Amino acid sequence: MSKRDYYEVLEVTKDASEDDIKKAYRKKAVQYHPDRNPDNKEAEEKFKEVAEAYEVLSNGDKRSKYDRFGHQMNQMGGGFGGFDFGGGVDPFDLFSQFFGGGGSQRGSSRQGRGSRGTDLRVKVTLTLKDILNGVEKQIRVKKQVACDHCKSTGAKDGKSIRTCNTCHGTGQVTRVMNTMLGAMRTQTVCPDCGGQGHSILEKCNHCHGVGVVTGEEVITVKIPAGVADGMQLSMRGKGNAARNGGIDGDLLILVQEDEHPDLIREDNNLIYNLLLDFPTACLGGEVEIPLIEGTMKIRIPAGTQPNTLQRFPGKGLPSINSYGKGELIVNITIYVPESLNDAEKKLMEQLLEHENFRTSLSIIDKFKRKLKNLFDR
Repeated sequence: MSKRDYYEVLEVTKDASEDDIKKAYRKKAVQYHPDRNPDNKEAEEKFKEVAEAYEVLSNGDKRSKYDRFGHQMNQMGGGFGGFDFGGGVDPFDLFSQFFGGGGSQRGSSRQGRGSRGTDLRVKVTLTLKDILNGVEKQIRVKKQVACDHCKSTGAKDGKSIRTCNTCHGTGQVTRVMNTMLGAMRTQTVCPDCGGQGHSILEKCNHCHGVGVVTGEEVITVKIPAGVADGMQLSMRGKGNAARNGGIDGDLLILVQEDEHPDLIREDNNLIYNLLLDFPTACLGGEVEIPLIEGTMKIRIPAGTQPNTLQRFPGKGLPSINSYGKGELIVNITIYVPESLNDAEKKLMEQLLEHENFRTSLSIIDKFKRKLKNLFDR
């Protein structure tokens, strides 16, 4: 089933203020909270949907990207190598943070024990060809990985682990508090074991009790077509391993675009500056220009003027939301030789004898109008 628009989920307009979004989330979260709708799967799904919408629209950066790319960024989690944009929030954690408690016992099952591994950041340099087609990259990352000897427990062996007497192995303690929904059972990390559910009697000799060691991993990153310089993608769970079996961090991938020798990128458009010789500008003809892949011949009409733009729709870069491609824009500049030999000077002098090669007031006025139209675009 396709995702609903986040603004539609919260029932706000696209120009809604931060306060409007908060009010909408508060109303919807209370309406669909599972503790108010016991055994109602539809309400629980809407509760999750509302949390996901709020998590994106309440974040200025994510909201800006969502407004530009829509749910395409969410779809990267499947077809594009595990990238994530929205949808990773725990709705019960968010509710608890927003209302200052009241996450309910349902939310505790979604919380991993122990600490969370730290995120890693890497840069990936892409050519325009990579961006045109999408690319798969192999990245070797030095990181914290789970200790193979203790299976990330941090204990020397199975006999070296003792169940926590306070939380009885759950890693959490329960308390009851009154909220706007009535009495709710909330759970917090056990203060004695730090959420581990156990204590270690004798530490692993290899990781010294932390459950992780320094290692490396070769990660396959599938980057979709149409990404832009400065865009950050993430792969969940590919960062540093967490200590003692917690939740692994994320791998954050910063896109860095390599400069093309001939083409300039402007959003999804490509610009090629063509330096055209004077005779071809006068007589017309065919010129071969470079593309990201291969070349293309374009026709130059006779009498082509400097700063003429030729546009070729669909010859630019794809949009990351898969809605077509940009343009190739050829900006034509006329080449004027900086020095002439005697024969060339004589030829130019002969041309000046012809009225068509001299400027006049009418030609100057026409040129001014053309420049004005160019800058008014």
